[in-house]
Amino acid sequence: MTVNVVTLVGRVGADPDVKYFESGSVLCNLTLAVKRRSSRDDKPDWFNLELWGKNAEVAANYVRKGSLIGISGALKLDQWQDRATGANRSKPVIRVDRLELLGSRRDNESPMSASDDEF
Repeated sequence: MTVNVVTLVGRVGADPDVKYFESGSVLCNLTLAVKRRSSRDDKPDWFNLELWGKNAEVAANYVRKGSLIGISGALKLDQWQDRATGANRSKPVIRVDRLELLGSRRDNESPMSASDDEF
């Protein structure tokens, strides 16, 4: 048996990067900043998110930089060859299966709130 499940709650690092394809598919890429509970420094861990279909449309319409969201999905490794150097490159990406919009509209419009330490 194998399990590949990632669940995170954090703040979006930039406005969504949305792509619409001729086939009708929608792709949304986001970055997510997540604080560690045990970490004493203020630096978050950053994750690359990939959303498709309805989740991508919801993110495009309602998620902005600083939005508090919760996600669950699977970890995958994007691999490619650098055109300039020919070197093999890779980066971990979370393919989101479930997107939850957390917090109020006011939370999403203001900078980090005091409740951010809770996650």
